Amino acid sequence: MAQDKKYFGGIEGGATHSTMVIMTAGGEVLSTSEGPSTNHWLIGVDECLIRINNMAVEAKRKAGISEETQLDALGLSLSGGEQEEGQRKVIEGLMSTFPKVSKSYKMCTDTFGAIATSCKAGGVVLITGTGSNCQLINPDNSVFRCGGWGHMLGDEGSAFWISRLGVKIVFDADDNFAEPPHDITFVKSAMQKYFGITEDFGLLDHLYTNFEKPKFAGFCKQLAQGATEQKDPLCLWIFKEAGRVLGKHIQAVAPKIDKALLEGSGGLHIVCVGSVWKSWNLLEEGFLEGIKAVKSTDVEIGKFVLLSSKGSSALGAARLGAEAVGHDLPLDFEANVDVLYSFPS
Repeated sequence: MAQDKKYFGGIEGGATHSTMVIMTAGGEVLSTSEGPSTNHWLIGVDECLIRINNMAVEAKRKAGISEETQLDALGLSLSGGEQEEGQRKVIEGLMSTFPKVSKSYKMCTDTFGAIATSCKAGGVVLITGTGSNCQLINPDNSVFRCGGWGHMLGDEGSAFWISRLGVKIVFDADDNFAEPPHDITFVKSAMQKYFGITEDFGLLDHLYTNFEKPKFAGFCKQLAQGATEQKDPLCLWIFKEAGRVLGKHIQAVAPKIDKALLEGSGGLHIVCVGSVWKSWNLLEEGFLEGIKAVKSTDVEIGKFVLLSSKGSSALGAARLGAEAVGHDLPLDFEANVDVLYSFPS
């Protein structure tokens, strides 16, 4: 390819897996590549750099670009990418260890990439996959957040949180510590089968000695199946609770929302990212409860629309990387989302 062409890359990095795109200056996607988690808090900065480089090498190969050709900019929209010190370590590490990847970098948290993919002028992104996070980006680029503190302090409404809640209810019932909201028979059996255990003590290895967050969060899928296929009352209750705390994330940032976002077409745009949203029918009742204004300081959100991302947030990451070097990378925002739900319906 001609050497004067410009190439922009973007990486969407979650707690479990990552996706990279390479695009032309005109917004055409040339290639994609996949990789594991790029959260430097979970895997360390050095491993994060290696994984980013590996994805870049693969994406360049698929795009027909020499590995020696630097991208003009690479946007990094990564889980755990909030802090400036972490951003500095990753960017400086890439420039010194893997200088052929890109000329320039822009690093931010994964919520920024989701908004940049789906909305031209701001909105709210609510991520619920392995973990959870909520971020408001106003039209003036002011940013406010709720959550994103990881499984030790937060992750409310995420697959990990749902899994933990199911397990906790079983343990508390077995200990006669707390009355379960519904019978635990199905959830306990599913827990034992999923983790390959025959007694509660067997789970301690999965929780402590050999803890793997994605593995533990995977139990959420069994609970979702219990809710949809078996109509198990406890599974249904757990997902309603998950919906409720997800709705509370929106209410938490609501006082900071610019009126332009509340009064625009369709009301507040909420970009929904992550696998837990596949169970929207199980979350809906609780979510509508959680987003309601209850306290005098709460904000009444009269209209909102939930947008489900169709494409990877790597597109938005590429857009942010391009903006950082003065290039407006065109995206088809409407093509990047589906409407999951509108209120009022």
